[in-house]
Amino acid sequence: MKRLQQEKTVSSPYITPEGHKKLSDELSHLWKVKRPQVTQAVSEAAAMGDRSENAEYIYGKKQLRQIDARIRFLSKRLSELKVVDRLPDDQSRVYFGAWVEIEDEEGEEYRYRIVGADESDAKKGFISIDSPMAKALMRKSEGDDVLVKKKSGTAPFCIKSIVYGPGEDNKGSL
Repeated sequence: MKRLQQEKTVSSPYITPEGHKKLSDELSHLWKVKRPQVTQAVSEAAAMGDRSENAEYIYGKKQLRQIDARIRFLSKRLSELKVVDRLPDDQSRVYFGAWVEIEDEEGEEYRYRIVGADESDAKKGFISIDSPMAKALMRKSEGDDVLVKKKSGTAPFCIKSIVYGPGEDNKGSL
């Protein structure tokens, strides 16, 4: 249910090439591998007789509905997305795809990559272009101070560095 709620709030149409590949791979896996496996399991469970008390059949049908809903979402979403696969003309400013290192008032440093809403991942430091942090950072340069809106007010940060590159290691071009 949580995934469905997240999917309904997705708004930004931008995605990195890596993010697009990940979603495309997921769609392909669901359609070519997972769905046929579950369909086969449901078919086998249905052959066992009474479906009203057949837990495997009922669970399998529920799984199929979830898979089909995700397939529909991914198919629609992939058709709406715009892959950002080139570097910005001015790489001294923060734009989509940038790795940005910032520092708060206490000297704590954070490193984020600005990505599409579909690929945000806090553990990797990938933040959505729609997030308050990314909105505050956009079009800023190294050395600029930014104020980020938080639930408890605003927090100041200083931009330490801006680098463009894919993945988690900052190597290569966008």
